[in-house]
Amino acid sequence: MAPSSGRRSQSSYHSPLRARQAAETRQSVLAAATRLFVERGWAATTLAAVAAAAGTAVETVYSAFGSKSGLLIAAIDVAIVGDDDDTPLVERAEFAALGAGKRSERLVTAARIITRALVHAVPLMGALQEASASDAASKARWQAYETDRRTVIQAGLGLILGKQPPETLVDSIWARVEPIAPMLSASGRFSAPHRDLPADASTQDKLLRATGR
Repeated sequence: MAPSSGRRSQSSYHSPLRARQAAETRQSVLAAATRLFVERGWAATTLAAVAAAAGTAVETVYSAFGSKSGLLIAAIDVAIVGDDDDTPLVERAEFAALGAGKRSERLVTAARIITRALVHAVPLMGALQEASASDAASKARWQAYETDRRTVIQAGLGLILGKQPPETLVDSIWARVEPIAPMLSASGRFSAPHRDLPADASTQDKLLRATGR
């Protein structure tokens, strides 16, 4: 009994270490994939290249993400929310903060969320658009993106205003925040100077005032 108990204890002792190593490897893979998908696009980025850049085995990438499209979609999801947690953006404390404080404070929070998406997620959309032409999972995610974006905007406006936003306002913000098409070149690569896009709080406040909100 003693040896068996000892083995269980040793396994339990090493479990946190293995979990931490697995998490670090996952982050390395996501970082490598993000860089390569943005630089090379969908077709030119292979899982072997991602694995090599991350310093791990191709089998590890497959085990963690299932497929190339699974890896791309995971990278986009991380870029949108800022981490690898499965909690949706609308269920996060950061999103809930859109309903707290003065309007200026709420708009600063909104600007931070929008800017993160512009800087980190939108550059990956070129690869997703390219992938959607031949990969079913990527096509489904690409088609769902605009619907998801409008839903998030509607929920965010509801928190900022403290009431259900009118559809006209949702459409106005939706049309101005993070439009994908103008940011992609004919090749599908990201081309706009995304770090300088007007996603600041003052711009959003002017838009809300212009609509009488």
